Amino acid sequence: MSRLTRLQDTDSYQTRDGSKIRELMHPAQHGNQQQSLAEAVILVGQKTRVHHHKQSEELYHITHGTGCMTLGEEQFAVQPGDTICIPPGMAHCIENTGSEALHILCMCAPPYSHDDTVIMSDEE
Repeated sequence: MSRLTRLQDTDSYQTRDGSKIRELMHPAQHGNQQQSLAEAVILVGQKTRVHHHKQSEELYHITHGTGCMTLGEEQFAVQPGDTICIPPGMAHCIENTGSEALHILCMCAPPYSHDDTVIMSDEE
């Protein structure tokens, strides 16, 4: 298994929350063990579905674009350079409020799993 991935060589897919992601490093594909790293892209005017993860702690790092993060009862604006810690069990979603695609690096420990994602709303 490769310890190197290149974004341009990585296919994207849609997660249960409605975001489009590319797995940059995941145990199922790359041989790492304790965490996963993906890039999520939220298009202009779109919002992920409200969800939480049963086990994974998640970090979002905004690399491009602007948005509004909902974390539990809190809402706040996000921009490039911002990092958000999302504890296991914490409801969250993010909306692209800008004029260009919102790019987010998503780190999960333990690694991301569809089975660990609980959808809490039908919003998209």
